[in-house]
Amino acid sequence: MEPPSSADAPTSRLAAALPWLRHARRILVFTGAGISTESGIPDFRGPNGVWKTTDPRRYTIESYISDRSVRVERWRARLESRFSDALPNAAHLAVTRLQRAGLVTMVVTQNIDGLHQRAGAVNVVELHGTSSEAMCLDCGRRMPIEVALDRVREGDDDPHCERCGGLLKTATISFGQPLVAADMDRSIDEARRCDVCLTIGSTLSVWPAATVPVEAVRHGGRLVIVNDGATDLDGMASLLLAGRAGTVMTELAAALLGGGDSR
Repeated sequence: MEPPSSADAPTSRLAAALPWLRHARRILVFTGAGISTESGIPDFRGPNGVWKTTDPRRYTIESYISDRSVRVERWRARLESRFSDALPNAAHLAVTRLQRAGLVTMVVTQNIDGLHQRAGAVNVVELHGTSSEAMCLDCGRRMPIEVALDRVREGDDDPHCERCGGLLKTATISFGQPLVAADMDRSIDEARRCDVCLTIGSTLSVWPAATVPVEAVRHGGRLVIVNDGATDLDGMASLLLAGRAGTVMTELAAALLGGGDSR
């Protein structure tokens, strides 16, 4: 594989990717928290990321199950979060444009915000779950998140399942909690079949999710990385497109498809 390019001029850096993307039979889009920062949702590892103000150890599944104060904290934080008010940004809309044009076969995301779906994307795999639902850790019952949040608003700081009495939790994957095997299998299968894996807004440092772009490269696909900073897989990339996701993806979609609103 040739060394990755990270040319400074937008025209030259995009030009290298256009032939691969135009002629690809299957493009897999893989996204991380950096695609949603322009929607007002903080990332985890950036200068203003969640881990700058919060101890990651309080986000483990073990802490959630064993420590009531952690559960109370997490439900309060979810109640005050901006997920429900956030809107898709230019990067989400650009991905949807590419998918509707038949270029993108699947979107695999590490995000839990649902913004790809709100932007109109389909065939989206949410590796780390979704913040739009709650689930019982014992019986597996799922419900809209607002059902659980209404109970928190009414004073139930640590809601339990009304069916079996088990702990309720947002339907997201915490540290120490396994990914859904079927979701990972679908993602890996698509990675092995794609011609290009286009990663957007991810440091590619969270495992096993980062296995997806690695498998794409191992099976002959090109890795194109869009990120505002270095990633752990820069050395595997065919092309590095540095910059904010909304700016780069808008340029990329326009170059591939021409102008126009993606909505």
